[in-house]
Amino acid sequence: MRIANIDGRLALAANNGYLDVAKASDGRFGPDPQAVFEDWSTFVDWASRFDTAAHPVVETTEQTVWGPPVPRPRQIFAIGLNYHDHAAESGLDSPTVPPVFTKFPTSLTGHEQPVILPADTVDWEVELVAVIGTRCDYVSESDAWDHIAGVTVGQDLSERSLQLAGPAPQFSLGKSYRGFAPTGPELVTVDELPDRNNLEIGCAVADEVLQQGRTADLIFTVPQLVAHLSAVCPLLPGDLIFTGTPAGVGGARKPPKFLRPGDVLISWIEGVGTIRTPLVAG
Repeated sequence: MRIANIDGRLALAANNGYLDVAKASDGRFGPDPQAVFEDWSTFVDWASRFDTAAHPVVETTEQTVWGPPVPRPRQIFAIGLNYHDHAAESGLDSPTVPPVFTKFPTSLTGHEQPVILPADTVDWEVELVAVIGTRCDYVSESDAWDHIAGVTVGQDLSERSLQLAGPAPQFSLGKSYRGFAPTGPELVTVDELPDRNNLEIGCAVADEVLQQGRTADLIFTVPQLVAHLSAVCPLLPGDLIFTGTPAGVGGARKPPKFLRPGDVLISWIEGVGTIRTPLVAG
């Protein structure tokens, strides 16, 4: 199953298009994309039984506004240095415990939505984003996937100057400018994926591939992250976990390379989708 946020309304991928869920369900489920996570299991059961063939699809055009599939999560967790090659390019040892920070929910944006560059040191970090489907409180690794609604493509955009300003780094603030968490275009349930534990992930600007890796190389897997985080605080339906980025970030290059106005950042994950993020001057 694949869902999207189209013009602010919950949409279900079907018939080579999308169905407006509120209309297709005769109001059983509302139009708010965020609300569906509070009754996720019921929605999944309905969608699996629903006859999509008899319902018209939503027309998408160049004027369509693709919002983030999860527009108002209560919590956004992000994991640093979660690929060995990224830790190495950062000049750091691979962690033995997940380094966790947060991105503020107001940083979320969607597919094809322009992002303003607030400085000339904004970096890219393509990430697999896991979405919580049911409350997680002391969840074990073996049960963790059962609590995941699905995954989506994300970018942990990072303004490196603010992020690394001392004496204490400002990770959460430097990664939470407006639009610094593009996600989408769809949330995809894991049964749709070729291998939920081993997906190609990457990003590019124009013809230059900036990052390319596989999620099999995550140091801490999605189940390990769910178990680790839920041992500290409950994870709530609709919460997001940005799981980390592979090697290839601009700040680690010599000389460093950063995003510029006019760039279009293209980020993809195998089986999940591709998100385009135009960058514009502040």
